Amino acid sequence: MKQDISRRNFLKLFGGSAVATAAVLTGCKSKSETKAVEEYKQQVEPPVGKMTYRTNHNTGDKVSLLGYGMMRLPTVDGVASGRESKADIDQEQVNRLVDYAIEHGVNYFDTSPAYCQGLSERSTGIALSRHKRSEYFIATKLSNFNDATWSREESIKMYKNSMKELQVDYIDYYLLHGIGMGSDGMEALKGRYLDNGLLDYLMEERKAGRIRNLGFSYHGDIKVFDYLLEHHDQYHWDFVQIELNYLDWDYAKEINPRNTDARYLYAELEKRDIPAVIMEPLLGGRLANVPQYIATALKQRDPQRSVASWAFRYAGTPKGVLTVLSGMTYMEHLKDNLLSYCPLQPLTEEECQYLHTDIAKQIVGVETIPCNDCKYCMPCPYGIDIPAIFVHYNKCKNEGTLPRDRGDKEYWEQRRRFLIGMDRSVPKLRQADHCIGCGQCEPNCPQNIRIPRELHKISEYVEAVKQNTLTRPEALEKG
Repeated sequence: MKQDISRRNFLKLFGGSAVATAAVLTGCKSKSETKAVEEYKQQVEPPVGKMTYRTNHNTGDKVSLLGYGMMRLPTVDGVASGRESKADIDQEQVNRLVDYAIEHGVNYFDTSPAYCQGLSERSTGIALSRHKRSEYFIATKLSNFNDATWSREESIKMYKNSMKELQVDYIDYYLLHGIGMGSDGMEALKGRYLDNGLLDYLMEERKAGRIRNLGFSYHGDIKVFDYLLEHHDQYHWDFVQIELNYLDWDYAKEINPRNTDARYLYAELEKRDIPAVIMEPLLGGRLANVPQYIATALKQRDPQRSVASWAFRYAGTPKGVLTVLSGMTYMEHLKDNLLSYCPLQPLTEEECQYLHTDIAKQIVGVETIPCNDCKYCMPCPYGIDIPAIFVHYNKCKNEGTLPRDRGDKEYWEQRRRFLIGMDRSVPKLRQADHCIGCGQCEPNCPQNIRIPRELHKISEYVEAVKQNTLTRPEALEKG
């Protein structure tokens, strides 16, 4: 290896994502290799003062194209904190991440009363309060998902508590959270926001300046999305948060009939000149952990960039996008994402078409479970770790290592790895075979996954692998 190694040559030699590659090679014993790694790590350090900004025409806010999603914060044991976790958030690490993000131009921080077992807003408030209020925009949500919080009094209490936890006297971007979720999205909209007069109250709070921008995040029922935009003249939405990535652009409905393609959602916002805030640019990591043959194709196309950067650049390219949210648990995530937006190099029309026609079509064909690891389905009353089960299955499916048939040459090794991996990823008492089908999780899933059905199918598949009665898991794949 040459000691004077360029970023392009480094990636040609070693492949993989930028941060992951450097991390793996840190343990190299060769002096020349160690030096090359250190030089490489310096080269990929995100530059200061290069962040791409978009202007919100409603307020004149200059918003960083990379927004910090405070959903998956680090905990003291090093594990990202989801809704099911009771571990303490590592506040010192959160502070370091926020400081580094602000230093590199990130100024949009998105949280919710529902994130991190209710601890995200407080942790976010502690980290941000150490900076000037003019240095950041806070986005949070009215996460009144449960019937018990639908009353006007309880919802207003949640809204005011957000300002207390965040240590602010106004909220820059406030959202009606998860519009369209559940079996009847219109009924939930009426119960949560319309019949109780809560939306009228929030509009008055906007007039008073305690809410500077009012919007909503959309999941699921297209009737609700269309209804709120049809009444834009009444509500004057300042922004809307949608799921947009190169897979959902044309294939969201194909993956799940209840979803809507991002092409339509974005066009409806653009038609009304409503800024779009983007969530799930990586689909919960699925577009960073694509099958190896797809990753290889992307790396051959541009050896300098990580697989994830293709998705981030795609999400940031449309001019109507105000900011792209990413839940960044570790410094490696933050640095790699900053490289995509410091500054943004927009994708060309040809590159977008390549992602649509070549890459997205192949990913849809893999037929993984469309779980984004958002953990909205948690906690399970029976202790099942739903996201971890789906993540492990999807990982094996993407890697092509699911055991399929006892007649396959690699069957026994794949069987061993799959079963050991499942036990390591999910404790036995939290695995799919303990699902009783109560269905409590399903209404909360933004991707409208039929969760009990998928868990039962995985349970049957795992049992067939254990008993060596497996032929081929076509039934599981077709879901």
